[in-house]
Formats: sequence, C-alpha cells, structure tokens
Amino acid sequence: MPAKGKHRRPKSQRFARSIAVAGTGGAALALPFMGATGAHAATPQSVSEKAVQSLPVTQKSAEKTAAKKDAAKTSTVRTYSVRVGDYLSKIADEQNVSGGWKKLYADNRSAIGDDPSLIHPGLKLSIGKKARTSTTKTESSASSSSSKAKKTEKAASKSSSNSTAATQSSDTTSSSGYTLPVTGATIGTGYRVAGSMWSSGYHTGVDFVVPTGTSLKAVAAGTVVSAGWGGAYGNQVVIKLNDGYYAQYAHLSQLSVSAGQTVTEGQQIGLSGATGNVTGPHLHFEIRTTPDYGSDVDPVAYLRSKGVAVG
Repeated sequence: MPAKGKHRRPKSQRFARSIAVAGTGGAALALPFMGATGAHAATPQSVSEKAVQSLPVTQKSAEKTAAKKDAAKTSTVRTYSVRVGDYLSKIADEQNVSGGWKKLYADNRSAIGDDPSLIHPGLKLSIGKKARTSTTKTESSASSSSSKAKKTEKAASKSSSNSTAATQSSDTTSSSGYTLPVTGATIGTGYRVAGSMWSSGYHTGVDFVVPTGTSLKAVAAGTVVSAGWGGAYGNQVVIKLNDGYYAQYAHLSQLSVSAGQTVTEGQQIGLSGATGNVTGPHLHFEIRTTPDYGSDVDPVAYLRSKGVAVG
C-alpha cells in the first residue's frame, strides 16, 4: 500500500500536472487563438475606425488651411497714403503690386481720375481688389452727391452765366478766331515739365495761376463733349474745337456749359477753382488730339500757332 500510495502520488501529481498542463495547454491554445483572433479582428477594425474618424479631421484641417489662406489674402488688402515724391510706378514697385502701376491705377481709377499722373500727397490708394470695391462704392456715392450738388449749381447759375457769356464773347474775340483760356494769368507749371508726381513723367498741360472764381473762356468756337466731374481733374470741361482739336479745362469751381452745347470764341465756360487733386487754385489747360488723356500736345505752341500771345 505504501508503495501504491507512493505510486499514486506521482499519478496525482501527474494528474495535477496534466490538469495544469491541460490548463496551460488550453490557455496556450486559447490564448493564441483568442489573441490571434482578437488581434486579427481588432487590427482592421481599429484601422477602419481611425480612417473613418480621420476623414472629418482631414477635411476640417483643409478648411482651416483654406480659411487661413483667405485671411492672409484679406490681410494683404490695405490702404496706402500717397507721400511727397510718390508716383504710381514707384508705389507699385515698393508695394509689390502684381501688374505694376497699370494694375494699381486700374484698381484706384475712381479715386485718381482719368489722368494717372495726377496724384497728390494724402490721396488714399487701395492695394487689392476687395478694398478697391468698397472704395469704389464709397467714392461712387460721393460722386453721386457731388453730381447732385453740381446740378443745383448749374440751375442756379445758368441764367446769369448765359447772359455774361454773350457779353464776354464780344469783348474777348480776336481776328484770328482764337483767344487765351483766361485773361491776365501767369503760367505756373509749364507743359512737359518733368516731375516724380506724375506717372507719365511729365506735366500734360499748362497751369494758369488764377484765384478761385476767375472767368474761363472757350479758346475757339466748338462743341462741348463733356462737362462734369473728372476725378483727379475735379470739375472739368472738354470742348471739341472746330479745327478738330480738343481743349480741356480742369479744377473748375463752377461749370457754365453742358455736354452737347455749342460755344463761341471767348464765351465763358466756367469759373476757376481748386477741385480735384490740387495744391491750390489754378486752371489746368490742355490741348489734345482726342478727348482722352494721353493725346496731349503743347497748348502754348498751339495757341501761338493760332496768333494768340501767351506769356
């Protein structure tokens, strides 16, 4: 019996071991199976979930990036204040305007007017399309208000200007059929005077220095092609003369004629002033081959060729 007991103990131990082994084996078999299955199942599931969850995050990230780019673009839209010595090409270079001074002029034409060379210290220029849009709206409303004011002025002064125009016409006519645009004035800035304040690099007309309210006259007979606000030129009148040339009068304080009206030599077409981009009252006078900016010729030489003494 003791021998059997001894024999049973090892059996018992073997049974226990077998159970342990079985348990261990089961665990060993189960764990890899469970682990492998769990790992195999969890891996695609977690990857799939991460992929699905990452989509909105990626989209949000892209949206944030786009928003930042838009914000950056918006932040580049700014206002530049013209300083002494500035001209459009210089500003465009310094501010890195894509498209150069022509793009800068196109974006700010409503503020500058028809002549890109007429900019003055303190003039606000918009760098960027968005700012230009808002600026244009503001200036359009201002221009509209100005137009209404001018209509009122025209109505109030029409009768008096018509009566004085006839008198002055008879007093100032000459045998050549041409006369000075203003009497008793001296020339300030001459034609083609070079200067950094003009984008074209030179003065496109001549400036007659006269106080505000001085009578301005048609240099010859012709037809008014435009009379109104001209941006940097302020209130202006453009007359097509009978010889085919065009006479421009700028910075007027008051208009005495309207578009389509015929005028005679010496007839009053308005009063001098300081409207538009100016540093003081004067008459800016041009002779052109077309009604548009950029077709200027020497106005003094033109008048002298017609027998008019200038200066």
